[in-house]
Amino acid sequence: MDTSRGLHAHVLDALGHRIVSGSVGAGTVLRPEEIADEFGVSRSVVREALRVLQSLGLVRPRQRVGTQVLPMTSWELLAPDVIRWRGRSDGYFAQQRELLEVRLGIEPVAASLLAGRGSVAAAPVLEAALAMVAAASDGDGQAYLEADVRFHRALLTGSGNAVFGHFAGTVEALLRTRTSESRDTITRWTGAAAARHEAVGRAVVAGDAEAASSAASAMVVVTRDEFAAEAERAE
Repeated sequence: MDTSRGLHAHVLDALGHRIVSGSVGAGTVLRPEEIADEFGVSRSVVREALRVLQSLGLVRPRQRVGTQVLPMTSWELLAPDVIRWRGRSDGYFAQQRELLEVRLGIEPVAASLLAGRGSVAAAPVLEAALAMVAAASDGDGQAYLEADVRFHRALLTGSGNAVFGHFAGTVEALLRTRTSESRDTITRWTGAAAARHEAVGRAVVAGDAEAASSAASAMVVVTRDEFAAEAERAE
């Protein structure tokens, strides 16, 4: 077992969360020797974690200064790690709203494209939607989540647009932030939400691009509005 990978992941997760949550503010200089002492790890483990944070736009090495924390305007906000860290911070609701608005511009188009690619290409979307319906009926939140992830991945990758397909990882990360979230009721997966996914699935399998786009738009809009209402109640 490679224990260095586990140590690297632990340090990366802790530092990433501190930066994204704001407990380590922009402009702060991170000193590898101090981090190594705090976590009881080698400097090489710390350097590897800092390199990943740099690739995500969270930090930047500055000559004769050190590794400096950057403001949110520099972060890779669509990266799964950043989404996961924001999902555990006070930015949870803001992130949900922002990415649901992005999804509103993408998923209806993806559904329309997929509807034109034939029932074989579209079948995994309906299969996942029906699994969501069954999981909602059974009250199985974990099965619902996994089916939801499959649904959106199949929708985006099945569209035939490589950029949409790449966005599937972003959507999955966003969906998975809800599993441990206790500030809202959206984690209580519902039959009504599953039915909206089923409507998308049936439209793409039927090859009805207009209906697929409309159903996908409705699916995302309802969730966006639910989160907006929850955010207001949480304030």
